[in-house]
Amino acid sequence: MVIVSYLPLALFKTKLENTEGTNRNREKLTAQEFERAFDLYYKNVRNFLYYKTSQSELAEDVAQDAFVKLWETRDKIDKSSIKAYVFTIANNLAINQLKRDQLKFKFLKLQGDKMDIKSPEYLLEMQEFDQKLQDTLAKVPDGAREVFLMNRIDGLKYREIAEMLGLSMKAVEKRMSRALAILREEIKGKF
Repeated sequence: MVIVSYLPLALFKTKLENTEGTNRNREKLTAQEFERAFDLYYKNVRNFLYYKTSQSELAEDVAQDAFVKLWETRDKIDKSSIKAYVFTIANNLAINQLKRDQLKFKFLKLQGDKMDIKSPEYLLEMQEFDQKLQDTLAKVPDGAREVFLMNRIDGLKYREIAEMLGLSMKAVEKRMSRALAILREEIKGKF
């Protein structure tokens, strides 16, 4: 025997009216508000994505896509949470793109595609240096790398990083010290 519980009709109508009222009061994001949000948050979103992916072109592309998606869904968002919304969009788009890239890499690896590139000696050295740098940064845990890059590349103070990532100052300090310790250890003798 299944017992089904129903909301009283008066309570249901009240809930329905409350949700309808919030949808009616929600206005579309205007072009000026969108432009202001873009000016305020684009650089931070792009940098956030770069710290997550370590790929500047991908960060640029995904940041632009995030703002396109923000514009497309402008009638569905709460204007008071634009910053959080655009960062969430950007993070989700980056994760999806990295998953696609990983799948593509696996496919190419299975196919055995090898590109034979002949380049000048200095270009090879630059590629080796870049690879060493990327390998060294890759050994730093994600959270610590993110804090390190935000501080050293973007010039943000620990307080600003803590606010942006929703962490305490102590957590930011701990992540930074962990990143520096790993980098010091890895750099010995490599460069």
